Amino acid sequence: MALRVNFNAEAATTHTALLRNEKAMNKSLLRISTGQRILSAADDAAGLFIADQLATVGAALDQGNRNIQTGISALQIAETNVGQIFDKLQTIYTKAQSAANDINDPNARAALQRDIANLVDAIQKLGTDTEYNGIKLLDGTFANKVIHYGARADQTITTSIGNVKATNIGAYVVQGSGQVTSSATSAYTSLITGDWQYDSASDTVTVAGVDLRTYSALSSVTGAVDAKAIADAINNNATLQGVGISARAVNTSTADTEWTNIQNSGTAAITINFYVGSTTDSANAISITVAAGKTLTLDELVSQINTQASTKSLNITATNSGNKLALTTEGETIGLEIASATGAVDVNMAQFLQGATGNVTAGNTGSAVKVGNLIVTGTDSYNYDFTGISTASEGLGVAATGSGGFNNLYSINVTDNSGAELAIDIVNTAIKKVDKVRTQIGSVINNLQAIYDGQKTSYDNTKEAENVIRNTDFAAEMSTFTTMQIRMQAGVAMLAQANALPQLVLQLLR
Repeated sequence: MALRVNFNAEAATTHTALLRNEKAMNKSLLRISTGQRILSAADDAAGLFIADQLATVGAALDQGNRNIQTGISALQIAETNVGQIFDKLQTIYTKAQSAANDINDPNARAALQRDIANLVDAIQKLGTDTEYNGIKLLDGTFANKVIHYGARADQTITTSIGNVKATNIGAYVVQGSGQVTSSATSAYTSLITGDWQYDSASDTVTVAGVDLRTYSALSSVTGAVDAKAIADAINNNATLQGVGISARAVNTSTADTEWTNIQNSGTAAITINFYVGSTTDSANAISITVAAGKTLTLDELVSQINTQASTKSLNITATNSGNKLALTTEGETIGLEIASATGAVDVNMAQFLQGATGNVTAGNTGSAVKVGNLIVTGTDSYNYDFTGISTASEGLGVAATGSGGFNNLYSINVTDNSGAELAIDIVNTAIKKVDKVRTQIGSVINNLQAIYDGQKTSYDNTKEAENVIRNTDFAAEMSTFTTMQIRMQAGVAMLAQANALPQLVLQLLR
């Protein structure tokens, strides 16, 4: 063993080891005191990069969920107020139903109209004023709004809320006023020609681009134009129902003149036929005969019409309305044919059917037809084509081609029965549109909530992954710190021993 006094290699080596231990112990102490495993990039360069990326994603997920909560808050305000609009529309609907009842006098209907006007104004204010942080929600300007929910670019949901102001909700309406034609010298089959006759081979029935001629009630018809059959075709078409288009038909007739008993003082019979719908088959008609020498009263006529209608399952009802014949169907066309045989008496058609004119003289056959009113309503604009079955003055009583005219809530007028019935159609269609807007809002809210829940789980997992890399495992680090403490204590002790080695030289100098 060489002994030197100028350099103590053992002490130097022990001191170096002691410094390393001290550095390791101090780092372990800092990890414990800060809770972070990576104190600088030098500790774990790759780990620091990964942890920082995970931290960025975690922060972005957290912000995305705050964006979602903001979006849900705005949409909940919109949905709540759309719900209030729906409630007011329901009230308007029932008030329109009340006004449609002819038991109401003009004063009652005027009161109902005022109530409806106030409700419409309230709907307009809700649609105009509903907002979130200055952003209008229900006036149609909330369109294609982006809610950024994700941690990356383009992770967004685009949402829109329709315009539900009173000026913008209602119905697109095609309303035909069924026309009447008559001839004192033409049989029924001769009368219903041109726009009064329906033939699926040559006429057109198209609504919103949907050809309805294949509908069973229209495909084989060659009789009179029938509003009820067209309404049924519209209502039974899934495509039209899917875009919010529906229809109804109504046909009522109150004779223009009061009833005068038909006293057949002649020598031959008078035959009166009523046709319901498109049929021209007399076997399916209501047939009433006034034999020679017999008298037909209004009450007897009403009774025979109702009895035969029940027996033959025809949708027609007759009543005595102020000594006038009143006829009602479910929208089916009403046809009339009167044959006065030679030797019988003249018959005035005006006392049988509203709008009919002319006297059927002995030896002639006269006829008349009254088409029902067709009302088509839709939530959105649509076109129609009734070429061959309608003009403004024939058939359905509407232009052959055109589009639905928009009737908003301010157009409602329930001061008479026809206005109240139309109001029911308008409000019913408005309810469907508002309900559609409301359900769309609800769907977006549900979608955002599902994204929020998923992202919350992703956030938790991302932060956990970052925690594993960045933060201190205290159990492991305390074990390391204890080890470093023991090494430091051993190092200090051994440094003392190493420093004592040069004293051995003194033994040689004695």
